[in-house]
Amino acid sequence: QVQLVESGGGLVQAGGSLRLSCAASGRTFSNYVMGWFRQAPGKEREFVAAISVFGGATYYAGSVKGRFTISRDNAKNTVHLQMNGLKVEDTAVYYCAADPSWPTVVAGTSGYWGQGTQVTVSS
Repeated sequence: QVQLVESGGGLVQAGGSLRLSCAASGRTFSNYVMGWFRQAPGKEREFVAAISVFGGATYYAGSVKGRFTISRDNAKNTVHLQMNGLKVEDTAVYYCAADPSWPTVVAGTSGYWGQGTQVTVSS
């Protein structure tokens, strides 16, 4: 089992920044590809970003590329999502996901999920 706990969400004005964190426990963190997803009200959950087990590869949704940065610290069992240039349409609950398989994480079918953290961007 892997337990994931997100933090760092909140209310920010458009153009501002937030840094989300996801703390993992339970299994060897460096065995897992990590991802961030989000779900806005009335919409399906969507992929945001993913990072490989040692951080050498990252992948972003087109809507956030150039504004968001995913990173990980295997020594601290954490993954971060730095969000800059936030837009109203970035408002959503953001979820952390973990799985040993890269395609599984990107596809949104990860075995492990956090409970989510709310990000609200005001105009």
